[in-house]
Amino acid sequence: MDLLFIGLVSISVLLLIISFFQRDRYLDIEKDMEELSMNVLQEHYQLKKRIRVLEEELMMNGDAPLKTSLPSRKPIHEIVKNQVIALHQQGLSVDQIAKQSALSKAEVLHLISKL
Repeated sequence: MDLLFIGLVSISVLLLIISFFQRDRYLDIEKDMEELSMNVLQEHYQLKKRIRVLEEELMMNGDAPLKTSLPSRKPIHEIVKNQVIALHQQGLSVDQIAKQSALSKAEVLHLISKL
């Protein structure tokens, strides 16, 4: 019985000593996650930078202004037109539509009059 107890204690001490020399798996995972998050942040920054450049190019290469009595301004995008129409159909006032779509009241009225 004493021999069994001594054997178990010696095995447990040996396993304890071995555990100190093993690599920490969580440390490796933490390093991988940190590298991954840094890569994602760098890619996100680069994408934002590319989008900003594209937006600037689009602003510079804008199409001809609308041919209406409105002051010369860049043409209104189809998505904004659809949004104005949808908001009008929902019963919003011209002021509210102008605020939400970032258009002037005259532009909103012009789009609504085309219905």
